[in-house]
Amino acid sequence: MRIGVIYPQIELAGNPDAVRQIGLETESLGFDALVAYDHVLGASHDREPKLNGPYTEHHPFHDPLVLFSYLAAITERINFVTGVLILPQRQTVLVARQAADLDLLSGARLRLGAGIGWNYVEYQALGEDFSTRGERLEEQIDLLRRLWSDPLLSFDGKFDQIDRAALNPRPKRLIPIWLGGFADVALRRAARIADGFICADGATDAFAQIARLQELLRQAGRHDSGFGIQCNMLKAKTPAEVVETAQRWRDAGGTDVSVNTMGQGFTTPGAHIDHLRRVTDALRSANLMI
Repeated sequence: MRIGVIYPQIELAGNPDAVRQIGLETESLGFDALVAYDHVLGASHDREPKLNGPYTEHHPFHDPLVLFSYLAAITERINFVTGVLILPQRQTVLVARQAADLDLLSGARLRLGAGIGWNYVEYQALGEDFSTRGERLEEQIDLLRRLWSDPLLSFDGKFDQIDRAALNPRPKRLIPIWLGGFADVALRRAARIADGFICADGATDAFAQIARLQELLRQAGRHDSGFGIQCNMLKAKTPAEVVETAQRWRDAGGTDVSVNTMGQGFTTPGAHIDHLRRVTDALRSANLMI
């Protein structure tokens, strides 16, 4: 099972040195991946319809593809996971170009996690339709894969049209696309068309989600397809809780977990790193990390 780290950007005030420190330490400690969340804008919740997500204009976010491009240049081994990129509020072809370049320049270290999001203010500001985001996501996944593989393509979709054009250069592989979300429709969509799924234990019951995913994958005939299932361990705070959750996830059939350092009162990059070191020691003692 692979073990990653969630970049704690909402607690680091956009500090560029924190990006460097935590990125390098994630690799040095032996973790497999760094996960970054995505929000282009934070919005005030004083509005109708209500915004139901956890973030406002006071929470800082780096663009994950830009963040990872910087880290790809100063690291050698760790993978980069968007967890998740709000894909339907972005131009599909531009994401295909950015992701292809990041994967090429990093040596095939990108995993594109995607979801539909909850912040309709972002969609409005970016000129996209919030109400069709689920349908658009499905079309985008098909188009991304074709852009990454076809030497020339035409595409006549509901949301995107391409007339005999292509990405050049293309990535050397089909970049893995994992989905995330909380509703059953997100699980069903992933079982049909994704390469994996990202669960968030604490925001929902990830262990109920993995059982449901495994059922849906069996129904789709994909139980032996190498489908990945990641748990962002939001609820596990102490090193002992991280170990216990990771062991349960492995035993449930999960392939990836990610350690979360947010929500524990850490105010500096060093405090987050010290906690990661304690977690690493505990994971190694439990034979979960080499």
